[in-house]
Amino acid sequence: MPATPRKSAKFGGSAHHQRLMMANLAASLIAAEAIVTTEAKAKALRPIAEKLITKAKKAQDEGAMRVHRMRQIQGYLGDKEMTHKLVTEVAPRYLERNGGYLRILKLGPRQGDNAQMARVELV
Repeated sequence: MPATPRKSAKFGGSAHHQRLMMANLAASLIAAEAIVTTEAKAKALRPIAEKLITKAKKAQDEGAMRVHRMRQIQGYLGDKEMTHKLVTEVAPRYLERNGGYLRILKLGPRQGDNAQMARVELV
């Protein structure tokens, strides 16, 4: 998980707002396993969600680091239920897979403001 947001799209807010927005998008993705958002937000969400899933995969093995990794995930997401779902339901599906947990499907422009939309889903 990135410590500070990089020089990329700010999505109309501060670095704090960007981090919280990405955390909310990641929590929604874990809850529904597929979300529809703008293409730019989907591309920004991919590395964050993939790192969260990788950290949840590493939390599968019993050891001293399990609690630490779960707390890191919960610290980023800010949602205890989504952390539990990520570690117990989502991450075990990807134990044999080395990355590439998300799929981004382009949907075309949105009706109101012509923004390019995309569907982000777990593979």
